Amino acid sequence: MTGWPRSSCTRPFSASTAIAVCTALGASLLTGCGVLPGGSVGSRDTLTVMTWAPEGTNATNKPGMPALAEAYGRWANANGGIDGHELRVITCNERNTPVGAATCARQAVDEKAVAVVGSYSQYGRSFMAPLEAAGIPYIGGYGLSDEEFTSSLSYPVNGGQVALMAGSGKQLARNCAAVALVRPDSVAGDALPTLLDSGLKEAGREPALDIKAPEDAGDYTSQADRALDHAGSAGSDAEGCVSAVLGERTETFVDSFRRLKDRNEADNVHVASILGSVDQSLVNRTGGANGPFEGAYVTGWYPDSGDPRWDGMHELIREHAFGDNRIDPADVGVQTTYIAYTVLKAAIEAVDSDEIDARALAKALDNGPGVSTGGLTPTLRWHMKDLLGVPQFPRMVNPGVTFQVVRNGKLVSDTMEAVDVTDTLTNSSVD
Repeated sequence: MTGWPRSSCTRPFSASTAIAVCTALGASLLTGCGVLPGGSVGSRDTLTVMTWAPEGTNATNKPGMPALAEAYGRWANANGGIDGHELRVITCNERNTPVGAATCARQAVDEKAVAVVGSYSQYGRSFMAPLEAAGIPYIGGYGLSDEEFTSSLSYPVNGGQVALMAGSGKQLARNCAAVALVRPDSVAGDALPTLLDSGLKEAGREPALDIKAPEDAGDYTSQADRALDHAGSAGSDAEGCVSAVLGERTETFVDSFRRLKDRNEADNVHVASILGSVDQSLVNRTGGANGPFEGAYVTGWYPDSGDPRWDGMHELIREHAFGDNRIDPADVGVQTTYIAYTVLKAAIEAVDSDEIDARALAKALDNGPGVSTGGLTPTLRWHMKDLLGVPQFPRMVNPGVTFQVVRNGKLVSDTMEAVDVTDTLTNSSVD
């Protein structure tokens, strides 16, 4: 993990605290603290929100998500708050454990948070029950757990990992005659083969070979050998693909895979994945255009990170993250957190009240106007008529995925428009 050492839960300076500190240091230092350049903060009640994600674990870590949340809070308060409300952002280390997820949820309840925003956890059973009991909405989670798509207090901004995997199947079906899937040997990983196969099946392709792998292994040679053997069975005149969906351990797997591929001269076998397991920073540090990801197929939720529709997020990071190296603007967790806070802002403005609690915010999300994200997603609404009715994922409102490919060392869009996976998910048979 990069960045500063962190405790499980942190409480960054609110605007009022910063003012007190600056006053103690002398009025001449006030302008150096970055407070109030956009006007007064706190003319209405202060609103507390939480963002959690795992940090410092042996599996997937997402420190950029709470870091982006803190930067968003600084941006909001520097510009007069959100609809006059000072935003108090607290963060929590979810630790990639059920206990950690439950602890963060209870912290949100104890701190009287009006929402949990842009967070990452695969343990929906652990965190959703405390939030539901307190009436706290969960806005824009990463989409790893079933509860994010079933709870009436969940407001997903994307189709979650289920949409990525179904979309990946559709993307790979265009070119890959044989596909091997290397995925975590975990409860969350068990659903991935069915979802990938649903996209392959639509195009008449054979199911992928399902290869389970430890989430925290230091070497994946045996899994890479099986994957390469299966993908190579497509023959020299056809393309085979190895889809590696192992979060941060994808890089470790690809190290093993690259050695075997070079040794076997398997030029017809390509790497594939989903954003979250592969991003631009990983492509860069593994050799860019000369690395193993050149030509890789990658499925995402949003436009590629170089798209001008992300300009607002880039500006926020540049002006209010203060060089925080935990934040990678190409990371889909960071991007999801930015979109989730965009939704939060719209909901607070829709309530338009001096006092806002969690239940009022949830009511605004249920009944308010649609939220525009500047084209990063479709207009987001969670009215009954906007829910897509996908079996097992009833809260889904955004079924779009994007097809991307690594060309000349850069992740770029491979389709002009988002691809709708509603039918693919409807026809899948995830338990």
